[in-house]
Amino acid sequence: MAVYNYDVVVIGSGPAGESAALNAAKHGKRVAVIEAQSSVGGNCTHKGTIPSKALRHAVKQIIEFNTNKLFREVGEPRWFSFSRVLEHSRRVVDQQVEMRTNFYAHNRVDLFFGTARFQDESTIVVRDNHDGVEELKTQQVVIATGSRPYRPADIDFRHPRIYCSDTILDLSHSPRTLIIYGAGVIGSEYASIFSGLGVKVDLVDTRERLLSFLDDEISDALSYHLRNNGVLVRHNEEYERVEGDEGGVTVYLKSGKKLRADAFMWANGRTGNTDQLGLENIGLSANSRGQLQVDEHYRTELPHIYAAGDVIGWPSLASAAYDQGRFASADLLNDDFQFVDDIPTGIYTIPEISSVGKNERELTNACVPYEVGQVFFKDTARAQITNDRVGMLKILFHPETLAILGIHCFGDQASEIIHIGQAIMRQKGEANTLKYFLNTTFNYPTMAEAYRVAAQNGYNRIF
Repeated sequence: MAVYNYDVVVIGSGPAGESAALNAAKHGKRVAVIEAQSSVGGNCTHKGTIPSKALRHAVKQIIEFNTNKLFREVGEPRWFSFSRVLEHSRRVVDQQVEMRTNFYAHNRVDLFFGTARFQDESTIVVRDNHDGVEELKTQQVVIATGSRPYRPADIDFRHPRIYCSDTILDLSHSPRTLIIYGAGVIGSEYASIFSGLGVKVDLVDTRERLLSFLDDEISDALSYHLRNNGVLVRHNEEYERVEGDEGGVTVYLKSGKKLRADAFMWANGRTGNTDQLGLENIGLSANSRGQLQVDEHYRTELPHIYAAGDVIGWPSLASAAYDQGRFASADLLNDDFQFVDDIPTGIYTIPEISSVGKNERELTNACVPYEVGQVFFKDTARAQITNDRVGMLKILFHPETLAILGIHCFGDQASEIIHIGQAIMRQKGEANTLKYFLNTTFNYPTMAEAYRVAAQNGYNRIF
């Protein structure tokens, strides 16, 4: 068995692992990365963020072609199979893997492909798919193993018509009807994708409203547009059992309802990938959801072992994971450290949703006075030109100081638009107030101009 010595070993090559490894390598440390899959990128690249967002983009293009009157001059609306649309996302995944592999090569980071397991606090054993074993000795460790879909034992995920959010990317046929159980971010995004392909979707929500952490008005808008696109949303429902047969899947709900569809997708909860790490050998334990507890410096109970990304739970976003990994390695390097907070949400439904800061419900519950500046995209020139008229931008601000308290966006490119407001909110003094948008000249016509219009509408409400 070969034995190697490193300053830092990173377990996992998703966003958190990649940023932790590259940051340590750039500071002169000898770094190794262990990846359980056959290529780098983690679940973010292979099963989550990248393929699902590439899939969404392709579906959005199909929707535009099928609904734009201009395109009727060159052809009739077209139907595309799910497997054909998936080809686009696979090409993007390949490009991402090639790029990220080059990152490690350029920074002289060693890659080990296989299952990592702690032998003791400073020794990690890597076993590959061919029973090859290698031993890594290290001074410090960053655990960035990510998460996977929670799969309850009473549902037969081996059935060819029952999927989770990972295996749905292996779907080889195009179902006419689909039941999605779980209406969180993943479930809502896939409901948008499949309904955009003409699939009739039942979206089963275990709660009373969609994405309740969002601003109520944004959540209501999402609910309306999902229903408008043919998604039947069923709130406050829980499954009793799920049965698959040759013709489809039947879901029996505790309320007595019986749902039938060609396929079923489970999208309710995720589990941290910690069960094969041998944590018991080093005195660490994960919670019931497989997640590790860390302090404000991303350290576990063992100060030389850090954890970042989905494996530590909230917010379980690729963007946050990348920063968490970078700052976890910064802390072990005694470099400038920052705890990752004030994170913008980016939800890739059709249309997109993004927000940063407080929402109206939170401000009301905290007894913080606020006023609203709002603009609907249908009233902006750029949206009229692109024909992406659905959506709005909402600025919440203090009526006396004009300080910006929260920004919420629903519509095309919302996840891009939000960063303008995020940048202003992070400024100090008058620079982070409504006056910035009132006194700044925006290109016309642009979607960014929506900030000026929303700010003016809000300002007119108090003066």
